[in-house]
Formats: sequence, structure tokens, C-alpha cells
Amino acid sequence: MKKFGIWFAILLLSILFLPQSGQASKFNFAVDTVIPNNQIDKQKTYFNLEMKPDQSQTLTIKLRNDTNYPVKLKPEIHSATTNRNGVVEYGKSSTKRDSSLRYDMSKLIKVKKEITVPAKGKVLLPLEVKMPKEGYDGILAGGITLEEKKANKAGQENKSQGLNIENKYAYVVGITLQENKNEVKQKLKLKKVAPGQVNARNVIEATLQNPTSTYLNRFEVDAFVTKKDHDEKLYSAKKKAMQVAPNSHFDYPMPLNGEKMRPGTYTLHLKAKSSNENWNFTKDFIIKHDEANKFNEQDVSIEQANYFWWYVIGSFLLLLAMFLGFILWRKKKKSEREQDIDD
Repeated sequence: MKKFGIWFAILLLSILFLPQSGQASKFNFAVDTVIPNNQIDKQKTYFNLEMKPDQSQTLTIKLRNDTNYPVKLKPEIHSATTNRNGVVEYGKSSTKRDSSLRYDMSKLIKVKKEITVPAKGKVLLPLEVKMPKEGYDGILAGGITLEEKKANKAGQENKSQGLNIENKYAYVVGITLQENKNEVKQKLKLKKVAPGQVNARNVIEATLQNPTSTYLNRFEVDAFVTKKDHDEKLYSAKKKAMQVAPNSHFDYPMPLNGEKMRPGTYTLHLKAKSSNENWNFTKDFIIKHDEANKFNEQDVSIEQANYFWWYVIGSFLLLLAMFLGFILWRKKKKSEREQDIDD
């Protein structure tokens, strides 16, 4: 009976402390896309549309709020970019627009700057799409970011601190637009190689550009660095299962793994391939003395020299030398006085 009571108590506690449904979600709103007839793949929940040159179309997103207070959202349109991990981003990004991108998605799609979803309510958010007048082969890729500005405790002021704390959450819906299904030949360019840092650690970064209006799927890179006119591999990085957005670039890092960056002339050897193409690049680059020193000082994985004990030892030796010099001086003076007395 006692054993049964223990198990019953454990069961009761486990039920009491089970997470409640919906608690895990950090969003106070839900998003549903209304898929139009010109959707290419109707199994997709993002917008994947085929349109004609100069065509206008209104897309619709359903927004639902299940909370007891209004939710204010800030919609923004962005062109797709690629981050240094080889992952396509459809929302806000620190990556600059690529020089090969002819049409910025934010110029093709207009949306409200702000929308409020009432408590326990629903609203429709329209997206006004206007395709370029010229015919266009390939894919225009991007997305809409729906960012929530959520004040602490349903917008109430924090009484204990007198502060209004804001947490921001964002939901991203991808959008791809194309005017035909013509195949676009894939290309890849090596734009530059330079020393840099990722998360305060030294790397060599190769900037790779996809100048074409098509995705590079199943993208792989195998790269290494040597001293110029040498064969020994100093730094290397190999990665598979990446994807590169149309008309985008990204920095591919090769870590130094805690080694100090050293000035000199080096050569990058890089092989890349996608599901359709293969590329090979070699490129010389220079690491300058001031660059190496700056990055080495900032690299948290490099044990910086501690000169404290050198100062201590140096100061001790200097004092010792001064003390010995004083002793010798006193002995000399004493000897001179004794000699004067004898004379």
C-alpha cells in the first residue's frame, strides 16, 4: 500500500507539472497563406507563383490572434540572402544586397507598414505584387517578415522597475516569383579572399557569389589554404548540404583553430559543386602585418602573452642591480676614506 502511495504521488506531480498546450509557442499570433490558383506547387505553404511580365496580383495572408489583447505587427518585404552557414534567409538579414540582383523584392511587393490584430480576432493582410515589365528567366526569391512588438505583461508597465520591456518576435513567409520555367545555367564566382573573424576567432573568408537567378541546391565546398608556391595545407574547411539563394553572395570561413594569423602571401584552393555544376578556383591573397596583429589581439582562442611577471622580474633585477651598485659604491667610498686616514 505504501509503495502504491509513492507511485500515485509521483504520477500526480507529473500531471501537475506537465507543460500546458500552447505555452511552448513564443508567438501570440498565427499566420496562414491563402494559396492562389497560379501557385506552382500547391503542396507548399509559402507563395510559389508563376506570373506574367507586368502582371499585378494581390496575395492574402490570414492573421489570427488568440490572446486577450491586441497584437501589433510590422510587415517587411526582403529579398532572399545566403548566410555564411550556407543557409538561405528569407527575412531581415545583415547581408548586403548582391550586385547581380536586378529586382529587389521590396520594390515589387507593397504591404502595410503596420497592422493590428484585435484580441481574439482575425484580419487579412494584402500584399500587392507588380512584376517587372521585361521578360525574366529564373526565380525572384524573398519573403515577408511579420514582426511583433510585444510589451511586458500585455503592454502593462513593469511596476517594480518602472520600465516597459519589449520582446520582439518575427514570423517569415517565403515568396518566390517566376515568369516561366526556362532553365537558367548555374554560375559561381569567387569574389575575394581575405582574413577576418567569426565569433571573435580568426578565419580566412572566401566570398562566393551566385550571380544567376536560380538556386544552387545541394551545394558543397572543399577549400584549403597554403603558403604561395607551397603544397602544405595550413587551414581547411569542407561542408556539404548547403543552398545558395538566387543572385546572392556569402562568406565561406576557414577557421585557424586557435593558431595565430601570420602575415605573408597565401593561395586559396577551392572546389565547389551543386546538383548540376562543378567549379574550381585558385586565388592568391596577402595578410598584412597590421591585419594579423589586430585579429590576433581580438581572437579569444589565442592565449595572449601575460607580461605581468616579466615586469615583476625586470623590476626585481633592476632593484637588485641598483642595490648591488649602492653596496659597491659604499665599499669604494669606505676604502677611499681608510686610505686617506693611512696617508
